[in-house]
Amino acid sequence: MLRPRKRYTVFDLQQLKGTRCLTHIHVKSPEEAAAAEAAGVDLMSCSFDSPEAQARLPRLVAAAPNSFLSCATPHGLATPEEAVRIAFRALELGASSVYCSASPFIIEAMARERIPVVGHLGMVPRHVTWTNYRAIGKSVAEARQLHQRMKELESAGAYAAELELVPHNLAAFLSSQTKMLLMSLGSGSGCDTQFLFSDDILGDYEERLPRHAKAYRNFLEEHRRLQHERVAAFGEYIADVKSGRFPERSNLVEMEDALLLEFTGSVAKPGG
Repeated sequence: MLRPRKRYTVFDLQQLKGTRCLTHIHVKSPEEAAAAEAAGVDLMSCSFDSPEAQARLPRLVAAAPNSFLSCATPHGLATPEEAVRIAFRALELGASSVYCSASPFIIEAMARERIPVVGHLGMVPRHVTWTNYRAIGKSVAEARQLHQRMKELESAGAYAAELELVPHNLAAFLSSQTKMLLMSLGSGSGCDTQFLFSDDILGDYEERLPRHAKAYRNFLEEHRRLQHERVAAFGEYIADVKSGRFPERSNLVEMEDALLLEFTGSVAKPGG
């Protein structure tokens, strides 16, 4: 039997910095959120970057009511006002905090309103035109840039930052140099959280698994098996209907013969 759990606050997470590495999963459905909470994950995150994702958030919160859930705001926020409005909307729908890959200028506006916000450091997928898809921070110059940007996010008021594809030994050092929680995505175990997407953990896509990820199941093959079973089941149903094997007597409801005879006799009369 799983012990009752308390839903973390940002204050709780800040007190845990440096004590242990928290587990962290990005979920995409209420079923995944419920499973992550039942398994005992420390933190969750989800998307909040489309109307569909925004409509899904209350269902994720309901599926994992005792879990800390951070929402990823849309990329390309045009103004601080837009960022604040979207962030407050996420919090109103049950999010515990918001993630934002925008500049410290945008993040500072949210932090001024006491919105708990997570920034992004290292390899930022939306900014790969400047870096390519690769580890960031393998040179002294890039390490210095990372440290500077980390301090800019900290000064802007972010309570945490996702640290993506940074050398693990550099990531551990950076984590020791900031009050922020650093959330490792492919940056080793020396940060404050270890972050993976549910798609990686479940093996739920066709592309090659990233080097920093690990698949614990093969859901893609299971989806293919289920689709094969769907086609087979539908085909068997169609064949049964055509051959008269469905519906069988056990699938039917009958009217008593005497009552049916009384009814048919009454409507068969002229003027019935």
